[in-house]
Amino acid sequence: MWTRLVTALALFAATPVATAIESGSHVEDFEIYLNNEASLQRGAKYFVNHCLSCHSARYMRYSRLAEDLGLTADQVEKNLIFTGQKIGETMTNAMRSEDAKRWFGNAPPDLTLVARSRGVDWLYSYLRSFYLDPARPFGVNNLVYPNVNMPHVLAQLQGGQRPVYEDDDRGGEEKVIDHLELVQPGLMTSEEYDRMVRDLVTFMAYMAEPARLARLRVGMWVMLFLIVLLVLSYLLKKEYWKDVH
Repeated sequence: MWTRLVTALALFAATPVATAIESGSHVEDFEIYLNNEASLQRGAKYFVNHCLSCHSARYMRYSRLAEDLGLTADQVEKNLIFTGQKIGETMTNAMRSEDAKRWFGNAPPDLTLVARSRGVDWLYSYLRSFYLDPARPFGVNNLVYPNVNMPHVLAQLQGGQRPVYEDDDRGGEEKVIDHLELVQPGLMTSEEYDRMVRDLVTFMAYMAEPARLARLRVGMWVMLFLIVLLVLSYLLKKEYWKDVH
């Protein structure tokens, strides 16, 4: 009996986090597991190396990241901080908003809460849905967010994709993209790139609500306490009512 209860609690702690699904085509369902510490550590590395140069995460402190992800302050300072910041500072970048507006049209948004505002399904699909489009300023477009003003910063890893259109008889109407096809291989295979995006989005989901990790840990002990309390209450009830029955 107790083995089954402990197993059930372990499964409860590993339950994928519920995610908000933004309506729209080409958005895939995506599950994350915030208790996967290795995935979170890899995601932090990818975020710092590929996102933090343009975007910021000004509500997230390096010290909190180290504590939650099982890293030492020395590991964070050597491997995740490249801007001369201190371990107790927030994750900001050196790009000025005026320069960003001139280069991209708009300043890149802060990404601390993007996993909550957009949902992890949207993020995962978005990062996998860039395709070659010579008509766009940066030469790429996005299936999930059409005409987005952002270069494909992960193109070297993923490679280049081209759109494959649906077969239809609608004449002059705009063609509808059915799926994307890899035509320029990147440094990663498609499976490796998908795993990398999974780790990156998992970290961004953690970053949007760091307290969720603590709730998962505390939740298991609360459930164990309630189970023990239930057993003791039942035995106590039997003792009080044994003469009545």
